[in-house]
Amino acid sequence: MGAADVRRIVVGVDGSPASLAALEWAARQATLTGAPLEVVTTWEWPQSFGWALPLPDYNPAEDAGRMLDEATQKVRTAHPGLEVRTSVVGGHPAPTLVDASNGASLLVVGSRGHGEFAGMLLGSVSSHCVTNAHCPVVVVRDTD
Repeated sequence: MGAADVRRIVVGVDGSPASLAALEWAARQATLTGAPLEVVTTWEWPQSFGWALPLPDYNPAEDAGRMLDEATQKVRTAHPGLEVRTSVVGGHPAPTLVDASNGASLLVVGSRGHGEFAGMLLGSVSSHCVTNAHCPVVVVRDTD
């Protein structure tokens, strides 16, 4: 299989410990297989904001981008030569990651992200991805 035949590995990151563990796992797998790594994060306006006036210093897209930059910088340092692409997408993570899985060789997600119930083994986003993704899904548990 040539380099042009290797399809990308997609990983969802929200800054939670499980998603950062998923990012590291996906980076190791991409390094082993020679696949490019696509790191995806999403953002939404908090539902409690409703139609209230926007806060002048609050920009969830910029916050998500900063978190993604920090996370991917660690991966780029640990895995020099790995092709890493990033995407910051407005919307709910579950359908966004399913869409991103189209044409991918693998989708990697953390077992639970921010906002999930701590006692749950599998969060709603990871469960949705396992059920609906267009490729195989690996669910990575945080080691803590």
